Amino acid sequence: SDVVKTIEVYGEMHRYIPVIAKWAGFSNIGEKVVEHRARKYGVTKFGLERFINGFLDLLTISFVGKFGKKPMHFFGTLGVLFFTIGFVILSYLSILKLIYSKYGIADLPLFYFGILTIIIGTQLFVTGFLAELVTRNAAGRNDYLIEQRIEGKSA
Repeated sequence: SDVVKTIEVYGEMHRYIPVIAKWAGFSNIGEKVVEHRARKYGVTKFGLERFINGFLDLLTISFVGKFGKKPMHFFGTLGVLFFTIGFVILSYLSILKLIYSKYGIADLPLFYFGILTIIIGTQLFVTGFLAELVTRNAAGRNDYLIEQRIEGKSA
């Protein structure tokens, strides 16, 4: 019952309850064997759509579990990567311009790609900062599961 009160499950994420419970700090997780009976009526609901939804739920809980409390690690890393790629591209084109001055940098599609990657990198980085602000001010940010209280002598 502690697991049910602690974890949040929505959509079709019921199939990932053991993983979510482990991330919530529960260590004694097991499976219980149940009896399955053959379907008597109706048709199965398992199909391609349910498989795709299950995969999307897996991606969601993986992303939220890993980056839910530290979104800057995800967005900041991507932002710095994109910004660096754009900076390298524009630096390369600038050196080409200095060596071969007859070519215009703005005539090359790579120039616009470099600018685009710098802009995307900056936006991702700023998104990471905004996401950090949102998570820092979230209502359940510091919710902890207290297993046992130890009373001590006061000084």
